[in-house]
Amino acid sequence: MKMGKVWLVGAGPGDAGLFTLKGQEVLNKAEVVVYDSLVGQGVLTMIPESARLIYVGKRADRHTMPQEQINEILLEEAQKGYRVVRLKGGDPFLFGRGGEELELLSRNHVPYEVVPGVTSPLAVPAYNGIPVTHRDFCSSLHIITGHKRAGKEYDIDFKSLVDTKGTLVFLMGAAALKDICTGLLNAGMDPKMPAALLQKGTTAGQKRIVADVGTLPEEAQRRGVETPAIIVVGKVCALADTFAWYEKLPLEGWKVLVTRPRNRSSRTAELLREKGAEVLELPSIKTVPLKDQGPLHAALEKLETYQWMVFTSPTGVEVFFDELKKQKKDIRSLCGVRVAAIGQGTASALEQRGLLADLVPSVYDGDTLARELAEKLDGGERILIPRALKGNENIVPVLKEKGASVDDIGIYETVYESSRLIDPGKELKAGNIDCVVFTSASTVKGFVESTKGADYSDLVAACIGKQTKAAADQFGMETYMSEKATISCLIDLVEKIKAQKERE
Repeated sequence: MKMGKVWLVGAGPGDAGLFTLKGQEVLNKAEVVVYDSLVGQGVLTMIPESARLIYVGKRADRHTMPQEQINEILLEEAQKGYRVVRLKGGDPFLFGRGGEELELLSRNHVPYEVVPGVTSPLAVPAYNGIPVTHRDFCSSLHIITGHKRAGKEYDIDFKSLVDTKGTLVFLMGAAALKDICTGLLNAGMDPKMPAALLQKGTTAGQKRIVADVGTLPEEAQRRGVETPAIIVVGKVCALADTFAWYEKLPLEGWKVLVTRPRNRSSRTAELLREKGAEVLELPSIKTVPLKDQGPLHAALEKLETYQWMVFTSPTGVEVFFDELKKQKKDIRSLCGVRVAAIGQGTASALEQRGLLADLVPSVYDGDTLARELAEKLDGGERILIPRALKGNENIVPVLKEKGASVDDIGIYETVYESSRLIDPGKELKAGNIDCVVFTSASTVKGFVESTKGADYSDLVAACIGKQTKAAADQFGMETYMSEKATISCLIDLVEKIKAQKERE
């Protein structure tokens, strides 16, 4: 049997945008993914559907699986011939026990690679305006694990750390904040030395508490802290307010759930992240081309008889041109046919294939498309509409009323989808979602299907159009509708909703 291979991949500190390109490339090809609770949700959603998942837990003292057993799993899966990705929060070699996992692989001659990850002791302070080094304040950086075994004293030379006069970053030490500060003070550190506790850095839950070594434990207790959190000690902490940038982004502190199909969500997520949101991509639907494309193939054989083609989605464009190619035809077959697109996204999909839409309605919905197309008809035209199996039922009657002959052909269907790793219902119940973005009535219905029994009364829904809003209204959501049915307007809507909520 062919030997497999193991990749130790650092998933970064939480923000999916900090996951490395190489890490994502390796993950996309994984057959088995061994992951733990320190991996951010944004990265978890990147795991391919075809990969087999093995959860090994690990958070502080609550280990689902002993480290030795994790090592054995990596060995066994590789020996079976699989491409195995060990997905680890942060960087595999910085308190990630990556070296321990490689020892067993090395002894058994299993090939492996290491993909470094962006590590929290650098990224989290950076997201909080704290440069861990600055030549006016320090010349060294020291990273220390703040975790200690139950019932045992710290094995830390606090005196040596104080003498370095450098920046100190303690990982996994939130529960022992008082002990750490006391150890530093007892070793001679100035009680007025700036210090910070940084919670859930690079995510929507990010929070910064800046004080000094003498008062930080008391201030943290007063304000409350959630894990994971890191402790930073050093003069550079005094720069936090001056260099802070993340909280100035308009969607900072908001976690936005995107429900678009996986192949449609990247641009939406990108724009939201640019504005500071933590984005959770959990597609609630996916589009699947029909297996039987006989009706479409019959229409392709008589393309010259149509005066108009109507596309109601980018997916319809993609499937149509895929089938056109399979029939050994290209855009020359469309010579003389005028093309209508329901909106900007569909028009862009056509343009990418060398076609400029002759008609894009003033309002991007099916009803307006039908009405404005009908105004251009003389009567007697033949129209081809390759679209979803269940589309807007109002389009065809309006065109037929004008005397057109319409071939309304379903070429793909929309099916509901749910995540294997993240339960959106639990996220809602825990209050972790600030806003859900819906781009169609189907995404609303798919979301409801995946969150059965949830209370939607407090759910903030940003909807791209009238039909989408109407679908969300049926479930009692707090709905808002973008001015135009475009992704950019939808993102602007999310920003306006947040600003409104902050004023209330």
